[in-house]
Amino acid sequence: AAVMVFLASFNARKKLSMLPLGSAQTWLKLHVVGGFLALLFFWIHTGTFWPLGYYEQILTLLFYLLTANGIVGYVLQRIYPGHLTQTGLEIIYERIPAEIVEIREHAENLILECTQETGAETLAQYYIETLDWFFRKPRFFASHAVGRQKARHWLRQRLATVKHYLNDAERVFLGKLQILAETKNKIDIHYALQTVLKSWLLVHIPLSVAVTIFAVWHI
Repeated sequence: AAVMVFLASFNARKKLSMLPLGSAQTWLKLHVVGGFLALLFFWIHTGTFWPLGYYEQILTLLFYLLTANGIVGYVLQRIYPGHLTQTGLEIIYERIPAEIVEIREHAENLILECTQETGAETLAQYYIETLDWFFRKPRFFASHAVGRQKARHWLRQRLATVKHYLNDAERVFLGKLQILAETKNKIDIHYALQTVLKSWLLVHIPLSVAVTIFAVWHI
């Protein structure tokens, strides 16, 4: 019970970051150690991996789900920050939709400018048929979430395909469009990873509350 109270206090520590209660990194390490201790104590207390009673099975299931969710969250918090740093871009999660709209407007203005200055519509037609889909909203969510480069390969292939059909003047605009697309892809990475992290927390906290309630009821 004491270990469970300590584990629950980690969330309170995050909200009281202004107080000198030790570094967040130290608390995280203690939280991980405490989580495994809680699992060990749980098995010692119950004397079995899966109890027989209906109520006890609900409590055990919630406890296992919370433990598994905590392990997944710890792994994500060890991996995702590095991936986010590698993008070379910092962006607030709530600002992502507005940033995507701004990039799409820049891309559309660039295509319009290309058509007006070069008198050719090849790049504009290709944008409407292929690239407009990419600039509309965050794409390749699953690929970014597991650390794959599917989006980058997709962009390279699409841009390389149209490049062969453009004149020199249009290729200048294609280069500018590529920069916008690469920036959009970095924002998509932030959207995917930050969404997973936030979603994990939205699951972890309710599970911890449920386990606490059932444990108090059990006591």
